[in-house]
Amino acid sequence: MPTPAARLASAWTTLSRLPAGPRLFDLLIRLMVPYSGSIRPRVVRLEPGHATVDLRDRRRLRNHLRSVHAIALANLGELASGLAMTRALPPDVRGIPVRIEIEYLKKARGRIRAEGRATPPRAVEDETEAHASAELFDPDGELVARMTVLWRLRPA
Repeated sequence: MPTPAARLASAWTTLSRLPAGPRLFDLLIRLMVPYSGSIRPRVVRLEPGHATVDLRDRRRLRNHLRSVHAIALANLGELASGLAMTRALPPDVRGIPVRIEIEYLKKARGRIRAEGRATPPRAVEDETEAHASAELFDPDGELVARMTVLWRLRPA
């Protein structure tokens, strides 16, 4: 059975080339990862070690301060960093996040773009750890939040 990394790579490679493919990929993400799908993310770019994911500002994602809720931002950052990590993993490696740290720098309003990055080891023979990160930007390009995710990796 293919690993999640292999399934993700195959789906993105196939769907991203089709006219409605990116939207179909977003739907696939929402079905595969229902909680992350609850914010209705839009995957813009996905390659090994890098993912760009957008979040449209909607009333249901706002807090009492009329900005995007902290947990919606954490969800977006975790998805972007997780896609980057999962896409970068060697085909014989599985991983799971074990710690998330997020720093909120300013109120987030408007469309938020998350840039996820990860550089896992090229080979994993024993259980090990690796970091992924995400930076979240508002429409003006200002950094609104920064996230680091610790992953536990092991051979599949």
